[in-house]
Amino acid sequence: QVQLVESGGGLVQAGGSLRLSCAASGGTFGSYVMGWFRQAPGKEREFVAAIRSGGMTYYADSVKGRFTISRDNAKNTAYLQMNSLKPEDTAVYYCAADRYGPWPPTEYYDMDYWGKGTLVTVSS
Repeated sequence: QVQLVESGGGLVQAGGSLRLSCAASGGTFGSYVMGWFRQAPGKEREFVAAIRSGGMTYYADSVKGRFTISRDNAKNTAYLQMNSLKPEDTAVYYCAADRYGPWPPTEYYDMDYWGKGTLVTVSS
């Protein structure tokens, strides 16, 4: 069983940056695909980015060029660097992990384990 804990959310002005972290425990971190999803009020949870153990990445078109996903397997931690933030990026951001699902894992049901989320609010 993998436990995931997100941190780093907060309030930022449009154009600003934030870095989210996802600390994992309880499993072999290096064997999991790590992903970030987000859910805005009244909307469905949507895929943001994913990274394989070896570093291959995949992004949603809406964040490509602005967000960067990374991982440190030695620290059991995944990251999401978010630059040039827009008000429409406002959402609860969730970290997720999966071991045997498809690549890229663009649907929420592709992921097996979830954190509780961290709120990102971008003001205009």
